[in-house]
Amino acid sequence: MFDTMTLTKIAGAFCMAMLVLVLGGWIADKIYSPAHHGEDHGIAWIETDTGMVEASVVVEEPAIEDLLALADLTKGQKTFKKCGACHKLENGVNGVGPHLYGVVGRNVGSIVDFGYSGSLVAVAKVWSPENLNGFLKKPSKYAPGTKMSFNGISKPQDRADLIAYLTTIGN
Repeated sequence: MFDTMTLTKIAGAFCMAMLVLVLGGWIADKIYSPAHHGEDHGIAWIETDTGMVEASVVVEEPAIEDLLALADLTKGQKTFKKCGACHKLENGVNGVGPHLYGVVGRNVGSIVDFGYSGSLVAVAKVWSPENLNGFLKKPSKYAPGTKMSFNGISKPQDRADLIAYLTTIGN
């Protein structure tokens, strides 16, 4: 039936398959990680007499007030579809996240029947357009330890459109 050599070959093949699986996942993560794509890391290359050198460049975003002045409510409503998987717009109806009815200008952590992560209350008192803009850009960076696993909205105008749309809901 099975001798020791056959069992050793099966065990070796299994270990090799696991090694290939783990290394393949690690390599794929390095190549396709979302942290490496679509994000401006603030690095530029400058050509000098000695060759190319890396130079740090800080790209300033326009002020949220300026972006809100140009906001498109229809685009904001479309952008909300990303949020709609976890948040509801009806007053008092929570989803995975708290309802967003009247969120602009509302106190952070004020929905009594929702269990917030403590880090949100530590970074802001009121959901002002500025605070929402920072949070929507990258929630995990704005409020480390937040339960919200959303990756964020990278385009400043998309965030402004969404904030302008949310301003019309319940305010």
